[in-house]
Amino acid sequence: MKVLNDADLTRAEECMRHSGRLIDRRRFALHFRGGRPEPLLAALRPYENPDGGYGHALEPDLRGEASQPVPAQHALEILHEAGADDDPAVARVADFLASITHEDGGVPFVLPSVREAPHGPWWQPSGEAGGAINPTATLAGLLHRAGSEHPWLGPATAFCWRHLEDEGAEPGPYDALAILAFLDHVPDRERAEAAFARARDALAALAALDPSAEGALHFPLDFAPAPDGLGRRLFTAEVIDAHLDALIDAQEEHGGWDVNFPIWTPATRHDWRGVQTVERLRTLEAYGRLKP
Repeated sequence: MKVLNDADLTRAEECMRHSGRLIDRRRFALHFRGGRPEPLLAALRPYENPDGGYGHALEPDLRGEASQPVPAQHALEILHEAGADDDPAVARVADFLASITHEDGGVPFVLPSVREAPHGPWWQPSGEAGGAINPTATLAGLLHRAGSEHPWLGPATAFCWRHLEDEGAEPGPYDALAILAFLDHVPDRERAEAAFARARDALAALAALDPSAEGALHFPLDFAPAPDGLGRRLFTAEVIDAHLDALIDAQEEHGGWDVNFPIWTPATRHDWRGVQTVERLRTLEAYGRLKP
């Protein structure tokens, strides 16, 4: 079994210093250097807008200032990492989501304001009148995890259940990630287990099992970044161990981990490298692959 040693972690830290955003350097410090949560929360504040949403390239492929649903998802993740599920920003995020929600209870993948600033070419409004399971399910799951009782959660949760009970719905990889986030945290555990059992084969089929496969693929550790989520139950222990070994081998000479999806403008590679490095290290830590 391969492990990441202290020298490798130091190399990752140097990568963060060279190319990581301040917010990701503070995430690294919090998780791996005994840092305090307050500096991380301070680094998050400038990304927030008066409407309670987040923009300003918190999602690296959305370079504009305007609030969008997916950056709100990132903000909820960071607030949770900082132990700040009770921060008033959580309720402000839900207020923002309520302001952009369709009649069916879901939020769109991206708002039309995306056209007003540079963005990755795949960020396109759907033009449909309804919400999207990605990111509605992730946002609902993260707000449930935070213990929110905001009115937005009722219709959004109902939207997610309807989607999961639609036998004709075929998830893509990002839909699957959103579904797993919802099922991991929604309070009705019996219903969540039943939905997971129905969707299990379709979710597992989206992962590339060969650790050496190339291209914009999703691998088991993308669906199971920690051993305590439902995604871990999609794969055998042997598959997870093989991908953890491959993840350690994938640390690059500069000390970080790169992404395998398209880079459409040079600045985003630096941004994503910092995000990815923290996330990969957190996965290795969750599975006990960082040397004590």
